Amino acid sequence: MRISGGAARGVPLQVPKGDVVRPATDGMRQAVFSSLASRLPGARFADLFAGSGGYGLEAFSRGAEGGVFVEKNAKAVVCIRQNIVSVCKSMRRPAETLTLLSVDALTWLPVPGEEPDLVFIDPPYAIIAEVGSGLLARLTGALATKVDPVIVFEMPGELTLEPPSGWTCVKRLGKGVRQPTVAFFRRV
Repeated sequence: MRISGGAARGVPLQVPKGDVVRPATDGMRQAVFSSLASRLPGARFADLFAGSGGYGLEAFSRGAEGGVFVEKNAKAVVCIRQNIVSVCKSMRRPAETLTLLSVDALTWLPVPGEEPDLVFIDPPYAIIAEVGSGLLARLTGALATKVDPVIVFEMPGELTLEPPSGWTCVKRLGKGVRQPTVAFFRRV
């Protein structure tokens, strides 16, 4: 797995051994970031259920100002830390513009004044039906001060999440049952 575009293009990313994470495919990340290209320069992001940090590091490589990675699995946290160092070294940018939090993404809320413009959510597929809608609702309040935030939610193709009031799914990439898809949620 590598960064697919931007200043750190080609930098390999470490992934924990075993089934700790299910990294987004290079093709899916390329499609997501093609859709987000104009929103990346200067943006702040949150990468929830960060795994290897692939979504957030791809955003950073493609022009995001900085952001936060939220991951509770200790093995994944070690990999994210290594990936942050590698990407920042490649880009000649300080690692301090990125924050890594070893906490549960289901309880995380942004620090007031540091709300993200983009939120990437890639949870274990097995829990999405149970926690997905609640997580989206929780983020509604957390992103209230942002003018036009986007939530990018990866989920299996057979699943559909109802967005909270005031939000809509504006695009869905990928298709097929048991295949990864990505839904883009924006305020209406």
